[in-house]
Amino acid sequence: MLLVRQLFGSSSNSWVRALIIFVLAWAVLVYVFVLKLTNTQQQAAGQGQGGQGGQSYGSASLGSNGDNELNTRRINQAMQLLEHTKQRNEELKLLIDELMSEQLDKQSALKLIQRLEQDAAPKNGGAGGGNDAGLLVDDTLFEVVPADSDMERGLEAAGGAAIDSAPAGQPPLGGVAGVEPSLEYELARRRVQTNVAEIWNYFSSELGKIRKSLGPNNADLEESIQQVLLQGAEHKRSLLSDMEHLRRVDGYEAWRHKEASELSDLVQRRLHHLQNPSDCANARKLVCKLNKGCGYGCQLHHVVYCFIVAYATERTLILKSRGWRYHKGGWEEVFKPVSDSCHDAGTANAYNWPGKPNTQVLVLPIIDSLMPRPPYLPLAVPEDLAPRLKRLHGDPIVWWVGQFLKYLLRPQTSTRDFLNSGMRNLGWQRPIVGVHVRRTDKVGTEAAFHSIEEYMTHVEDYYRTLEINGTSVVRRIFLASDDARVIEEARKKYPQYRIVGDPEVARMAAVSTRYTDTALNGIILDIHLLSMSDYLVCTFSSQVCRVAYEIMQTMYPNAADRFKSLDDIYYYGGQNPHNRRAVIAHKPRSHEDLQLKVGDLVSVAGNHWDGNSKGKNTRTNQGGLFPSFKVVDKVETAKLPVYNGV
Repeated sequence: MLLVRQLFGSSSNSWVRALIIFVLAWAVLVYVFVLKLTNTQQQAAGQGQGGQGGQSYGSASLGSNGDNELNTRRINQAMQLLEHTKQRNEELKLLIDELMSEQLDKQSALKLIQRLEQDAAPKNGGAGGGNDAGLLVDDTLFEVVPADSDMERGLEAAGGAAIDSAPAGQPPLGGVAGVEPSLEYELARRRVQTNVAEIWNYFSSELGKIRKSLGPNNADLEESIQQVLLQGAEHKRSLLSDMEHLRRVDGYEAWRHKEASELSDLVQRRLHHLQNPSDCANARKLVCKLNKGCGYGCQLHHVVYCFIVAYATERTLILKSRGWRYHKGGWEEVFKPVSDSCHDAGTANAYNWPGKPNTQVLVLPIIDSLMPRPPYLPLAVPEDLAPRLKRLHGDPIVWWVGQFLKYLLRPQTSTRDFLNSGMRNLGWQRPIVGVHVRRTDKVGTEAAFHSIEEYMTHVEDYYRTLEINGTSVVRRIFLASDDARVIEEARKKYPQYRIVGDPEVARMAAVSTRYTDTALNGIILDIHLLSMSDYLVCTFSSQVCRVAYEIMQTMYPNAADRFKSLDDIYYYGGQNPHNRRAVIAHKPRSHEDLQLKVGDLVSVAGNHWDGNSKGKNTRTNQGGLFPSFKVVDKVETAKLPVYNGV
């Protein structure tokens, strides 16, 4: 293997490299093939001698049957080895074709080498078992989901063959190394998928209004409308399923995974560099106080905001967390320190925001009190990363926030062990839909009441889409709430679902017991499992729901569409305006509508989920409704440090 690695690092002729790899790989495979057959024969001979020693005379028919069974085993083993060799042969042929065309990159070569090394290594039996062994928490709290296809998992669960199936624990990838989609293609593909959902929102809402307006003597018409709605919903699911299949087979999935991994690695390296200066005593620092007067999700967003400002100003973040209302010992006893080498502000004088460029230690207020407001606050993403993010992701700011959470939420050993234990005890498996129902202090103040039926309507729709081609899957939901009665209610009303949830965690999330170590463990587990779910149904008015959605983005190349919010669109508390650009002109249908010209910027206030959104036209300063499909998101960018050499 060392020789192969050296060849890939040299400037040798690619044809020669390919030939050597081919010969070496075949030699290894033939050796393994012969060795296994020899071992089988020796084992069989040993068994035969042992049998003769214990019984000198046996029936001739029994001896004949034993020989037949032995030969059958040998043939089966030989066939398996030949099939394995055939698969490797196909891979080697593809490798040679790529080498001859000068298209093989170093990363692809190393992946092949690693697979050959794995084949040569001894196989350990029973490494965890199950389809979720790779989902347990490691040094980082949120790992990439092993399989990026709910439909494939559904097919496998139903006993069918998965489309474009991949080795266990690896995402199903398609495409040729070095082949990338255009920005226009990715934007168009995602826009079609979004507009399928929007057109369904419109027609289902309008037909629902007509049905409600019917009198008692219109039963036939009401039934006709109901049938149209049922057929329309099925048509919508079919289109969404087709769009998902298109993504898997369009030849660019390998690029999406590679690009997502490389972008994430780049940001994580930059954050580590920022947080570990070579000279802590003289480094510029930004002090952030964790104990903002709000709940856990809100406090996480406060720390992310501090971290974004630290990144933009090239200051090491100093997180003050002693006496944290959730855990008096501080952040560092639950998660890893934000720095390995620079833990306090030192002896220099600290000044409040905005300070001066030469101010060594700067103290940051909460985002609502920040004046002046810099342009790099959410919803802006770094200018140097924006072109790549626009092509890769459906909502770049959510990806950007997720990267800071990925760095911050690296668990201490005790936290990691608790999460792994919690997942096992709950019997958490995929496929699964995460449902977060926020009640108690939110309802009636910051959010409206939503019944469990409203949430389950969208859970049902997700699973019907998953089963659109006739497959059948176990329908699971992970239900998190701050009201234990919700879990009990769901189990009674929906016995056909496997409902994973802990009523005790829900009880500890109540306002009276929220700020305790037990409650902290509960909310960390809830967010972790919500983010690990295949799809999220919740209310974006809840910070917990938005945190789970942000973390989810670190597990897929693009998880922007893996949610259904019953109220708000995604937002970041204290954000700068959320602008969308009109791509289709709109003539007002009533006095409630906006007039739009192509190119107008609309500051969006929300989506009514009935085909219409609400906002203000920044050109005319007029507020009102407009069809959601007539605008596209404007990705805001800000010029930030590029951390050369990192």
